[in-house]
Amino acid sequence: MPAALPAPIVPGQPLTALAPMQDVTDLAFMRVIAHYGAPDYFVTEFFRVHSQSRPEKHIIRSIDENQTGRPVFAQLIGENIHDLTRTTEELLRHPVAGIDLNLGCPAPKVYKKNVGGGLLREPAKIAEILTALRATVPGLFTVKMRIGFEDTRHFDEILSIVNDNNVDLLSVHGRTVKEMYRSDVHYDWIAHAVSRVRCPVLANGNVTSAVKAADVVATTKAAGVMIGRHAIRNPWIFRQCRERFSGQPISRITLSDVREYIERLFHATKHDGIPERAHVNKMKKYLNFVGQSVDATGAFLHDMRRTETPVELFAACDRHLLAEPAKEFPSEPYPGVIARPNCETPDSASNGCSLENVTA
Repeated sequence: MPAALPAPIVPGQPLTALAPMQDVTDLAFMRVIAHYGAPDYFVTEFFRVHSQSRPEKHIIRSIDENQTGRPVFAQLIGENIHDLTRTTEELLRHPVAGIDLNLGCPAPKVYKKNVGGGLLREPAKIAEILTALRATVPGLFTVKMRIGFEDTRHFDEILSIVNDNNVDLLSVHGRTVKEMYRSDVHYDWIAHAVSRVRCPVLANGNVTSAVKAADVVATTKAAGVMIGRHAIRNPWIFRQCRERFSGQPISRITLSDVREYIERLFHATKHDGIPERAHVNKMKKYLNFVGQSVDATGAFLHDMRRTETPVELFAACDRHLLAEPAKEFPSEPYPGVIARPNCETPDSASNGCSLENVTA
């Protein structure tokens, strides 16, 4: 039977977890999120596992130097059993809460190597991997997956494999790999997983706010939610989830609060080895999401994306966030404001933008 999970921040409440996101959920970002209200669990960026691989040092830092007070699960992506077990043994020498296997990454450059979401086409291979990792991990072993590759034909078989290998926690993103991030989330398939597996299930996919999190938990009967992109936009979301789950008023966030978050994130992610222009470009990746709740026209996104220096970047922030500092930062993104470069709204046809090709 599945083992007991680490205690949540508030006993008895639905669980919350920060979804693993490559080039985002590093040590700096975890620290910033924790400042505004940590989730119950963190999950690292994935460790790329192959014959020549060694656990990436910057991801190891997010485990070894974690001072958030919350458990960190180490995520692996790969398909070679020898290399996966070797890497797992290395990671178990570090203070990980558990080992997580990525069966959901939808990036074509990933699934074409038959790892991440690509493995959802091969239940027999998944069974081999889960059996080997379960035998290697004495503690918590978890899996993050999507509901299928191009359809759900293998979903039930994979859920049975999850049961057979006593997986301790399953996170389900309610889209197929081919749907990327474009379609509606199929919460009914997450509910189906909840009914089929013996372990707790976290619902993942378009959990935009604390209100949405509570609705998703009620609809799916999941043990909790895993939130990714919307935690970049709103780092207060996990605190707000706990407020919602307990029936308390949800914290009101202002544009001035968002300006402070951006500055904190800027300093947290700055280091001696990163050139100024590269750091500004890194910040733009975060602000692509933050801007979804700044204004309904995408004006902040338009201005921010055209900055090149820290001075220009913060001038744009000040124009849009401090003109009305007490204005509420909405918990939901404005409809149609898109987190994609040069593509502020669905009407931005001149920039080659359409809702059909948005992938993040």
